[in-house]
Amino acid sequence: MSNQSSLFGWLIGLAAFVWWGLAPIYFKAIAHVSAAEILAHRIAWSIPVTLMVMALLKKKVALKLIFSDRKLLRLLILSTLLISVNWFVFTWAVTNGKILATSLGYFINPIMSILMGVVILSEKLNRFQWAAVGFVILGVANQIFVYGEIPWIALSLATSFAIYGFIKKQLKVDALNGFLMETTLALPFSGGYIIWSLVSAQGAFLNLDLTTDGLLLLGGIITTIPLVMFATAAKKIPLSGMGFLQFIAPTITFFLATLVYHEPLNSQQLLSFIFIWIGLALYLSNTIHRRATRTDS
Repeated sequence: MSNQSSLFGWLIGLAAFVWWGLAPIYFKAIAHVSAAEILAHRIAWSIPVTLMVMALLKKKVALKLIFSDRKLLRLLILSTLLISVNWFVFTWAVTNGKILATSLGYFINPIMSILMGVVILSEKLNRFQWAAVGFVILGVANQIFVYGEIPWIALSLATSFAIYGFIKKQLKVDALNGFLMETTLALPFSGGYIIWSLVSAQGAFLNLDLTTDGLLLLGGIITTIPLVMFATAAKKIPLSGMGFLQFIAPTITFFLATLVYHEPLNSQQLLSFIFIWIGLALYLSNTIHRRATRTDS
């Protein structure tokens, strides 16, 4: 791989995670629309955007091949359910002033992936990895102890996305065709919701103003473009590099929540973040050390 190609990979990967980190700005701008309607439009308009991108990249649409593979289809149905849940929870949280909870969830996500490796693949963890898991558990336990409730937004985002990522690795289909299939599978539900909203005049689309209509239509671009950038970067830089970049998005959302949207962050909430940041630091330092050791040997 050339240095120029690798540099492009890092830049496009950085752009994808910065895009995801800034995504709450879009959802805040459309917070007067229900999370269900935003999700429906996000799914529906992602399909034509994805098809246009595939046409520009000269990617062959493989839906017929996917439908003929029952195992692949079952996995895609499951991944569709997971990403739909993830998107809905994220949208609901942002539009209800809980951006900090989404940031916490995506900081927890890599540790959740480690735990999945232990539970599903029977992987063994070293002491640094167990320590990382322990600090994340402390962060979550602190939230439960202080507020007397499970941080369901953070945990549902982390869990759904970790399982989604695991399933995606099992899929023998490229990222764009996989995403096109997921949105196509969800289209009967999202399309049905949009039609019902229009007929009953219960929704915001075509019932409020042109700005709202435009923002809902923009959902396809907001969703699809960073995915394309991510898929491009994943082919050009090491997996460990993508692992480092993934912390950019929740870091941006953390500062958006506290500095731009002024969500309250008390000392106990900050303590939960600190526990999780320590866990992530252990996780990252261990990853760097193991990679350096393999390079030297």
